[in-house]
Amino acid sequence: MPRTQLNPWTWQDAFGFSQGWRVDGLGSVLFLSGQAPISAEGKVVGEGDFEAQVRQVFSNIGAVLEQGGATFDSIVRLTVYLTDMSNLRDFGRIKGEFISGPQPASTAIGVTSLALPGMMVEVEATAVI
Repeated sequence: MPRTQLNPWTWQDAFGFSQGWRVDGLGSVLFLSGQAPISAEGKVVGEGDFEAQVRQVFSNIGAVLEQGGATFDSIVRLTVYLTDMSNLRDFGRIKGEFISGPQPASTAIGVTSLALPGMMVEVEATAVI
């Protein structure tokens, strides 16, 4: 499906995100709920370990994408919720290991807490296939 990255400026390239995406001939859209650092057994993973939590979040995103017939390359939008905004750069580094090339349109939001005690990050995604 044809999609075009929308970046009217160049500064966002240094921060690893896109301003937007135009998707033509839209087939299917996947809307992923906020994915948390929760194991298949329903337990918080990596309490106190931001990197472990982000990796679990992306593992969970990958599982939902796969069930929906999509891949990480299908993601056009992310919203990340962080309990500590100083972790944003580390989030971006780890995200780059899962999503290569042009990055999704993204928003980062600092929050005081998330759904379960010990959670440091949660990520919503939109994908098109």
